[in-house]
Amino acid sequence: MDQRAKTDTDSSGASGPLIDAGAELDPVHPAPLPPSAHHRPPAAPGGLTTAEVAERVARGEVNDVPVRSSRNFTEIVRANVFTRFNAIIGVLWVIMLFVAPIQDSLFGFVIVANTGIGIVQELRAKKTLDGLAVLGEAKPTVRRDGATARISTSEIVLGDLIELGPGDKVVVDGEVIEVDGLEVDESLLTGEADPVLKRPGDQMMSGSFIVAGGGAFTATRVGREAYATQLAEEASRFTLVHSELRSGINTILKYVMWLMIPTSIGLIISQLVVKDNDFKNSIARTVGGIVPMIPEGLVLLTSVAFAVGVIRLGRKQCLVQELPAIEGLARVDVVCLDKTGTLTEGGMDVTETRIVADSGVREAYVHTVLGALGTSDPRPNASLQAIKNAYPDEAKWRCADSLPFSSARKYSGASFEEPEGPTSTWLLGAPDVLLPEGGPALDEIEQLNRQGLRVLLLARATKELDDPRLTDGTRATALVVLEQRLRPDAADTLRYFADQNVITKVISGDNAVSVGAVAAKLDLPGAENTVDARTLPADRAEMAEVLEGNSVFGRVTPQQKRDMVAALQSKGHTVAMTGDGVNDVLALKDADIGVAMGAGSEATRAVAQIVLLNNSFATLPSVVAEGRRVIGNITRVATLFLTKTVYSVLLAILVVCSQVEYPFLPRHLTLLSTLTIGVPAFFLALAPNTERAQPHFVRRVMRYAIPSGAIAATATFCTYLLARSHYSGQDALAAETSAATLTLFLVSIWVLAIIARPYTWWRVGMVAAMSLGFLIVLVVPWLQDFFALKLVGTTMPWAAVAIAAVAAAGLELVWRWVGRRFPA
Repeated sequence: MDQRAKTDTDSSGASGPLIDAGAELDPVHPAPLPPSAHHRPPAAPGGLTTAEVAERVARGEVNDVPVRSSRNFTEIVRANVFTRFNAIIGVLWVIMLFVAPIQDSLFGFVIVANTGIGIVQELRAKKTLDGLAVLGEAKPTVRRDGATARISTSEIVLGDLIELGPGDKVVVDGEVIEVDGLEVDESLLTGEADPVLKRPGDQMMSGSFIVAGGGAFTATRVGREAYATQLAEEASRFTLVHSELRSGINTILKYVMWLMIPTSIGLIISQLVVKDNDFKNSIARTVGGIVPMIPEGLVLLTSVAFAVGVIRLGRKQCLVQELPAIEGLARVDVVCLDKTGTLTEGGMDVTETRIVADSGVREAYVHTVLGALGTSDPRPNASLQAIKNAYPDEAKWRCADSLPFSSARKYSGASFEEPEGPTSTWLLGAPDVLLPEGGPALDEIEQLNRQGLRVLLLARATKELDDPRLTDGTRATALVVLEQRLRPDAADTLRYFADQNVITKVISGDNAVSVGAVAAKLDLPGAENTVDARTLPADRAEMAEVLEGNSVFGRVTPQQKRDMVAALQSKGHTVAMTGDGVNDVLALKDADIGVAMGAGSEATRAVAQIVLLNNSFATLPSVVAEGRRVIGNITRVATLFLTKTVYSVLLAILVVCSQVEYPFLPRHLTLLSTLTIGVPAFFLALAPNTERAQPHFVRRVMRYAIPSGAIAATATFCTYLLARSHYSGQDALAAETSAATLTLFLVSIWVLAIIARPYTWWRVGMVAAMSLGFLIVLVVPWLQDFFALKLVGTTMPWAAVAIAAVAAAGLELVWRWVGRRFPA
């Protein structure tokens, strides 16, 4: 133990912290401890007493900083109310309330309703997310009054004695008190991937996690003084950042603002200065030209679509820790799966123990050794737990020293003082690691692996556990054969990904042949070609070529998993990584989307964007489907909104250049926006959609919105100019506006009809209902008066319909041409 302790790594050689938390959060040179922590005596072996805990709670020395999984109420209201476009529309709304009838101010009430819907939906999502976060919260083991208990992180107090085991996340800062081969990964803080062997007196930093061994430490920093406060909040925050969809919409809105400003100024000058009309009417028509330029509902519907997605997935026990993960998983084209805990269930069963020929030991003696090994590790992994269950420790050998299992080593070990013999040292682990190449037992092991069985080798070591060449000269004693339990839903999930053209890679630390056999049972394409990761080239480009051509990889080290993710990403792939063990953490952190099992280690849940609380791999297709629904539907909806923006800007430019009155009042465009965009967009944004997610969101939207808006503006302005030459007299402007409104509605409803494809009964019904709504406005007298819409005569209305029909034909031709000429 002492020699191994000397290998403690100095992490100051790190390339730099990955989390920029400022000087006070420098993990290499931590800030001075608070006075109370400096003078805190070492924890007693039994931990704090109940009275000491109460005393610390009274002093406020509690880890009481809440880990927020979502924005709070104030932030939600602020984000939905105080937007740039709401400010513009709010000012215009106030102006209209003073200068025009209430029907010209309807657009303001629509914005109020939309904002309210957005707040309510996000609050619902927050409630769902916060509830799931409590279920997935880490529960550290704390020793108090001589007994251990799992408590919430918020209940930890200064001076608590916290026990640690493989996969546990360090949630507060502290000082190591007890160690048993304790190896800690601090890569999330320092960027160094090599585990650090801890000794009594060493510092423990929150945000790190245990990769091997166990121990206990005293909490010296809690609450806002601990690194965990900022790390946990960053890892669990409900956020809309780093999303192609969101950044694309922001890019579009930026261009819209640039177009709006000069166009609006020109329109204001044209309507208020050049034209000598009634002042209030000019203001109303100016506002009518500016308001539709703003795609005010687009951001709202995006937020609502994401929020509804969180709620839907929450019902399936899927915790989305970062909102863009819904979108990100839908864009994934490679899924890397860890076999254990993903394709197979966590538990295992020992099927038999085979004594190696010429080992010279009895079967009963082997069972005794295995029982002693099972007892030597206080936190056994799934394999050792199965052995412990099969062979109870009846001999009660005293364990003199132990070496916990490590994913990097692929074996564990222990030294025992036998009652009637000398001290013996035993190793249990991967046969191809413990045995020399070409060993006689390897052929037999190969046959078992081909059946999908997991085989561990029990070997007697000739050296001490702290010897760096421990595995040299080991004597094979017995083979322990374990059977893994396949997840009943794994085959269907793999088939789903294959049908969706998502490539599946199985990456496991187990024997490659065994992993391939399990994959073959699940009908994974390419399962017959397995690769031993020890033969993989170190060069990233060469590794990427091997990864492209194969699907199943065994004997993969944690660092190799990380390298494999990076190699796939270098080929332009969007990579998702699933896992539940501590050996998956590095790869989960680096993958585009990390997916952890709820029953997995605390460390994996901390770094993953998605946590499957029901531990069901079969939930992943639901996440993919939800992401595709959001992306596909928002693309449709954005095309609708931006078509309106384009035709509004172009109409304003044509009006300014022609020096004529703006044809519409705000009430006209409020009606059109509600029937052709607002109501349909709400249904389209939340509708089922299984289209595969495509990149280049801005280009995909604008390639249709620009020509559609141009056609709509041209057709509408042609009708308006024709009506100006047809009508005369005092009410001519109202008649001209009605004819132009008819054309714009018919063209807009045709755009909606194109976007609603492929048709289903409810989509056809939606388009028909919107058309019927406009028809009712045209024929019901009081609605005619309310919206100032009345078709005069028959010649001009039919001319408006004819122009709209030509525009619809143009839309069909342009959409087909754009699809061929500018493929996304």
